[in-house]
Amino acid sequence: MKIQIGSLAKERLVESLGNRPGFFKLFYDTEGCGCNGVIVILITDKPDQFDIEIETNLVPFLVDPKQQHNLDETMRLEAEENYPAFKLSSDSNLLSSNIRIRDIRGDNHTLNDTTECLIK
Repeated sequence: MKIQIGSLAKERLVESLGNRPGFFKLFYDTEGCGCNGVIVILITDKPDQFDIEIETNLVPFLVDPKQQHNLDETMRLEAEENYPAFKLSSDSNLLSSNIRIRDIRGDNHTLNDTTECLIK
């Protein structure tokens, strides 16, 4: 699995880390969102036990193997100049045009225990 990250998306991802270490994780959130689910980019302290890496032209992203079926084998992550979200697409699919980043570094909950939508 691969993600080609556009230049503006790279800048925003790097900026979102600040001066703290972290891992980017694609997460398909279906808890409490009132919809079929949304893709978010989580910034985590460490990989979860079963996470696998997605190759990128920046740093590897993580994904839970159970959530891989929601993604395509080769994707693009892009950002627009005047819009604060990301767009994830492939040659055959627009996976999401409104992906947000959620920094959960230091949070004490696990993703499976969350009862609210990760996009606020």
